[in-house]
Amino acid sequence: MAPPPPPLAASTPLLHGEFGSYPARGPRFALTLTPQALHIQRLRPKPEARPRGGLVPLAEVSGCCTLRSRSPSDPAAYLCIYTYPRGRRGGRRRAARTFRADGAATYEENRAEAQRWATALTCLLRGLPLPGDGEITPELLPRPPRLLLLINPFGGRGLAWQWCKDHVLPMISEAGLSFNLIQTERQNHARELVQGLRLSEWDGIVTVSGDGLLYEVLNGLLDRPDWEEAVKMPVGILPCGSGNALAGAVNQYGGFERALGIDLLLNCSLLLCRGGGHPLDLLSVTLASGSRCFSFLAVAWGFVSDVDIQSERFRALGSARFTLGTVLGLATLHTYRGRLSYLPATVEPASPTPAHGLPRAKSELTLAPAPAPPVAHSPLHRSVSDLPLPLPQPALMSPGSPEPPPLLSINGGDPELAGDWAAAGDSPLSPDPLLPSLPGSPKAALLSPITEGAPEMPASSGLLPPTPDAPAAISTGGPPDHLLPPLGTPLPPGWVTLEGDFVLMLAISPSHLGAELVAAPHARFDDGLVHLCWVRSGISRAALLRLFLAMERGNQFSLGCPQLGYAAAHAFRLEPLTPRGVLTVDGEQVEYGPLQAQVHPGLGTLLTGPPGRPGREP
Repeated sequence: MAPPPPPLAASTPLLHGEFGSYPARGPRFALTLTPQALHIQRLRPKPEARPRGGLVPLAEVSGCCTLRSRSPSDPAAYLCIYTYPRGRRGGRRRAARTFRADGAATYEENRAEAQRWATALTCLLRGLPLPGDGEITPELLPRPPRLLLLINPFGGRGLAWQWCKDHVLPMISEAGLSFNLIQTERQNHARELVQGLRLSEWDGIVTVSGDGLLYEVLNGLLDRPDWEEAVKMPVGILPCGSGNALAGAVNQYGGFERALGIDLLLNCSLLLCRGGGHPLDLLSVTLASGSRCFSFLAVAWGFVSDVDIQSERFRALGSARFTLGTVLGLATLHTYRGRLSYLPATVEPASPTPAHGLPRAKSELTLAPAPAPPVAHSPLHRSVSDLPLPLPQPALMSPGSPEPPPLLSINGGDPELAGDWAAAGDSPLSPDPLLPSLPGSPKAALLSPITEGAPEMPASSGLLPPTPDAPAAISTGGPPDHLLPPLGTPLPPGWVTLEGDFVLMLAISPSHLGAELVAAPHARFDDGLVHLCWVRSGISRAALLRLFLAMERGNQFSLGCPQLGYAAAHAFRLEPLTPRGVLTVDGEQVEYGPLQAQVHPGLGTLLTGPPGRPGREP
């Protein structure tokens, strides 16, 4: 068996060619494709001394397609590339670049050249290998990954549905991903849906909301009779809620600068379009009643959980609710007596410092599944196919659109197309009839074979269909907690116990507690650790505020605060000794009382996209 080809250097040219522009009377360009970027140089009428927009990093590209002119006398083929560069003020805006392949006399030859470029670019975007000296043809591409999108329309300030229509669906359609979108209608609806899914039909489940919806999805997967296979389903998050902690960690993992709101959503959408997953540690949490749930984010007690729950009344403010909640919490600062015990990690990571960024991935799981046999689709609840969803689409149509759709307007403005749209007298472009229909196009999504109805339970489960008034997500499946004795019994040797008065206790898995709060700057998605942070009583309000302000940069541990403590652990037990308080798991309030938890390394898979260099914006 021949060894795999060595990795290509970032600047290695893969393709080079000369293209015209659209409209045809525009300049001509030399294009060079490398593993990291598309280089564009204007050739005529006069080469640019300092090319503007001459370097397009692939990290800013969502996808591409090939088009042809509706004029039968035009032998050219067209390559359209969708990008989301950062503007002068830092935000991303959509821009499309269209190039004319016209080097041959016939349309078939020009079409083959445009397809060669589109295939090579798509392979690079999805992390698929290119043949060393073989021919680059569309046959290199597997079928598009099929994603199930679950959206909470009331997420954040109630803008989740609008943001999804305006930003998410157009971008993943440009990427050629196949998707169905379902709107959740009540608490635990997402949990019920994933419990009844035929998972073989999907390649990933993506929540378009805050952290709470993903909590439901993961606990629903682990509550299935086939949880060992179900939990392998890759999950992703597109932030449209008020708490976007995991999205903040994904954003940092992808190498992007800190972002909030629509900018964070666009960054995470770009990473989703690139494909690729990463092992995700999950925390099994056993509550006082003996019930168990799974956490991907954090267990909180004290100040953090108080702010999280008490700020619910300010949900209309979006992420600003936490700022207001923090101010109110500082004004009425409480301390709680309790006992924290933990099983320390064998090899503790270095003391957290601001220099620790999110390390690069140990491995990437390319989201490019093999073709699946035809299956009958499970009946699901209200989906994009039966909701009024007037999807905007570009005037340069992707294959599968039978008629010209309206112009795509993103970020509240007109399309930024750098002169790519037709002027008066130019023949409009249409989809290439020789290309297969694009399953991920918005038109195809509207016709997806999903019907309305109750979720179908697996025949082998023996369970009744879940009811709308189901309690908070509690899982009955999942792996055993081999490190934990029964709650209430003595702990084995090797555990460390702290007892006293605390202002807060936080057990966190990823790096971020919020979209811009880095609680454990050295944490990784799959480090096999839970990162314990606590603040003892005696801290002043001003010092606590400084800690949270420093957390925006992840340098709170460099302040030298004597009340701040940290430990890396594999398991822990928390025993509140104060009769009243609030406990949360991933932002969801759970029963108050003793609890214990254990890390299950790499139990889940998170759709993260490719890793980037932390702190370096493409």
